Amino acid sequence: MASSRTRRIAKELQDIERDAQTTEIVVRPVGGADLTHLKGTFPGPPDTPYAGGMYTIDIQIPDTYPFKPPAMKFDTKTWHPNVSSQTGAICLDTLSSGWSPVNTIKTALLSLRLLLICPNPSDPQDAQVAKQMTDEPEYFKAVAHDWAVLYAGAPRTMPPASDFRVGTKTVKTEDDPAQYRGYNKNLVKRFTDMGFDVNSVVNAFIRVGIERNDGRDYDMEEAYIGDVTACLFGEP
Repeated sequence: MASSRTRRIAKELQDIERDAQTTEIVVRPVGGADLTHLKGTFPGPPDTPYAGGMYTIDIQIPDTYPFKPPAMKFDTKTWHPNVSSQTGAICLDTLSSGWSPVNTIKTALLSLRLLLICPNPSDPQDAQVAKQMTDEPEYFKAVAHDWAVLYAGAPRTMPPASDFRVGTKTVKTEDDPAQYRGYNKNLVKRFTDMGFDVNSVVNAFIRVGIERNDGRDYDMEEAYIGDVTACLFGEP
């Protein structure tokens, strides 16, 4: 016989499916009949750097649900002060001390979508992103949009972060082919568009062991993209 927790989750999933056209939220179980591990998706909100992207949330339902909140994190890499750029961990009261049994998986996901609209750098999960947002808000938006394009499949609607220098918008620096050290310019550009300089990206490529492919462009495997990004953020 299904437990009260399982019955509640099943009902919530039915409600989410019924309202999907309005909320644009979709939630599916990861493992068939097991309703304790879910994946939720929603589009990035309009008029934000995340617009047009699709964001996936990993959802783990605890044994004590709904008296304890679901554990949620962003599977989609996101540049946001309240989301860890490395792990996807989220800083949001609704998912911790502000949780109430009257809340649901849907209301939690709606809160996450609202968080993309209204970041809170004063209570950050990622201090580096929060500082950037506070000190250089336009540059933050550019990097956030670069990540939305790279990781969430958003269309390019804003200038890339490589068009900015911290503190002021500038014209791009002269493009010296030697600085790419044998790597294809477009391959490097996918990372400079995230706000890193060419030299740092090339050094990360060399450290990770990225193939030069005789200077030709190619689609880098997702695992290597993660390794390069971690290297650029100073992870060992």
